[in-house]
Amino acid sequence: MKDLASLMTHWRHDLHRHPEFGFEETRTAAFVAETLRGLGLEVAEGIGGTGVVGTLKRGTSNRAIALRADMDALRITEATGADYASQTPGTMHACGHDGHTAMLLGAAKLLAEEGGFDGTIRFLFQPAEEWGQGALSMLNDGLMERFPFDEVYGLHNMPGLPVGHFETRPGAIMSAEDIFEITLTGQGGHASSPHWGREVMVPACALVMDLQTIVSRRIAPTQTAVVSVTELITDGTRNALPGHARILGDARSFSPEVSATIETEMRRIAEGIATQYGVTAQVRYDREFVPTINDPELAEAMMQSAAPISAVTQIRPEPMTGSEDFARFLTHVPGCFAFIGNGEGSAPLHAPDYDFNDAALIHGAQVHAAIARARLPVS
Repeated sequence: MKDLASLMTHWRHDLHRHPEFGFEETRTAAFVAETLRGLGLEVAEGIGGTGVVGTLKRGTSNRAIALRADMDALRITEATGADYASQTPGTMHACGHDGHTAMLLGAAKLLAEEGGFDGTIRFLFQPAEEWGQGALSMLNDGLMERFPFDEVYGLHNMPGLPVGHFETRPGAIMSAEDIFEITLTGQGGHASSPHWGREVMVPACALVMDLQTIVSRRIAPTQTAVVSVTELITDGTRNALPGHARILGDARSFSPEVSATIETEMRRIAEGIATQYGVTAQVRYDREFVPTINDPELAEAMMQSAAPISAVTQIRPEPMTGSEDFARFLTHVPGCFAFIGNGEGSAPLHAPDYDFNDAALIHGAQVHAAIARARLPVS
């Protein structure tokens, strides 16, 4: 295992030096495909754009499972100071997808060389996870028809959780993410004479505040939801009142019903404020990520598989309001998404000083291999 850990660290550092944004992962995909072929796997490239699928078969069973990793990086300037830091200005692996890719390649090596399963394993290397488009792109490209599988499993590193620890939960584990943009249009004018026009700054500010009542007054206290305004952009200047404003943000929830309520109430509030202030409002509401819902039986199976490997295996007490593109796969087949520790001293995900902890690589590879063997047992 020491040699495998060193090899995965080498892979991870190479990937970290060369981060690529979603649907631009050409070098990463080529690296993955070449490595998988070197392990003797069947490899298909260009799935959903830059996705890669490796297939490994053993025995006679017709059952198949999938193990998934994401490959894309973020538009963030790195500040780790590592000697393997990003060589692409303004882009870095700030979420650990370099580590996810390396540990799934490590699992492929373990399973190819040691076997211990009966059936087919699909290794899914997905593009564009960060923007919620990569899994859907692979699915729309015929993933399930061309490379069918019965179950799917994924791992993500978790800052703050000690290395060697594993956690998941049955049912909802990560939220949906809906994104919205509200455009207010009126008549701008001189700051000294607001009565001559229909400026939009005051209604925009009122709208930002009233949107907060959706969760507090329209969503049941037993439900979880978040509505966050993240940008307010106008065409005004210091002495000119704006006639145009854009309000952008996102909403998180765990059920389609709550998502629908948020959209309905948002449109009602926007239209009401527009009428009150004599301006017009247009609302664009898009569902980018669906909620990640683990199959209870398979969550328990993953817990049991990880237990002999992990220092601590635990059920996460509450779901996260972060979102994950892995959820798209779970709308087609049952599966489980889980977290492995990145260390208690880890910087947060998406921070410029974040770095995947190399000590977690062997743990992730072993957990991937363990669930594959458990779900495809040799009789």
